[in-house]
Amino acid sequence: MTASRKPASLTATQEAPVPHIAFIGGGNMASAIIGGLAKHGVSPANLTVVEPFEASRDALRAQFNVGAIPQADTSLENADLVVWAVKPQNLREAAGQAGPFCKDALHLSVAAGIRSDSLAQWLGTQRIVRAMPNTPALVGLGQTGLFARSGVSDNDKAWVEWLVANMGQFLWVGEEAQLDAVTAVSGSGPAYVFYFIEAMEKAAIEMGMSPDHAKQLAIGTFVGASQLAQSAQEPVSVLRERVTSKGGTTHAAITAMQSAQVSALFQDAIKAAQARAQVLGDEFGKND
Repeated sequence: MTASRKPASLTATQEAPVPHIAFIGGGNMASAIIGGLAKHGVSPANLTVVEPFEASRDALRAQFNVGAIPQADTSLENADLVVWAVKPQNLREAAGQAGPFCKDALHLSVAAGIRSDSLAQWLGTQRIVRAMPNTPALVGLGQTGLFARSGVSDNDKAWVEWLVANMGQFLWVGEEAQLDAVTAVSGSGPAYVFYFIEAMEKAAIEMGMSPDHAKQLAIGTFVGASQLAQSAQEPVSVLRERVTSKGGTTHAAITAMQSAQVSALFQDAIKAAQARAQVLGDEFGKND
C-alpha cells in the first residue's frame, strides 16, 4: 500500500486535453466528482451522466448544466473515462447496458465490493481502476483507496488521480483485497464518526445542555481533534495520553471505555464491515 498523500493541484495536468467523462449513475458520489470538476473549470460539455430517474437528471442539469440522459446510447462512444457510480447490486446490469458503447474507455468503478475480475469480464477490458471513496468527498475532504489492473497505464493512473483529487486525498493499494479494508475503515468510517457524535450529543443533552450547544461541542471536538491529529508529529496514542491525567475526568472516561472493551468491540465492528465487503463481491460479482 502506497503512502497516503494529498494530490497535486489539477493545474499540473490541465495542460493535457481534458477527457470526455461519462458517469453511469448520478447519485451523491457522481455529484461530488462533478462538483469538484466544475470548481476547477472543467466544461460541462466534457461530461455526460446516465441517470434513469428524471428528478435526478433535472437536478444534475440545474446544478451543473451537464448532459444527462435516461439510458446508455451512442453518445457514450465519445467517453475517454467512464465512472461507474451505481449500487453494487445494479452494476452488472448497468455494465451490460452501457459497456458495449464504451469498450475503448478507461473505467473507474466506485461500487463497493465488486471486484475488478468481474468488471473485466462484464466490460471486456483490462483498463479498470477500482476506487473506494467516502462521503466527505462531498465537501472535498474524502479519502479514496485505488487499485489498478495490469492493463492500466501510467497515463491512465494520472487521469484517475486528476479526477479523484477533486474529492480529497487518495492512496493506491497494491493488492485488490486491501480495498475491503479501505471500505471498512474509511468507506464506512464516516458513519462511525457520526455514531460517536450522536452519542456525545445525547450525553450532553442528558447532562442538561441544549441540543444546539451539544451539537456544537460534539462536532467541534471531532473537527478540532482530527486537525490536531493530522498536524501532530506524534502518534494519536501519545496525544490521547497527554490529555488523560491519572485520576482526572478524561481518565475516568477512558477507564470506563476500557472496562467496557469499547476499543476491541469497535475493531470487531470494522472487521464486520470488511467481511461484508467481501460478501458483496461474492454475491453481486458472480460470473455465470
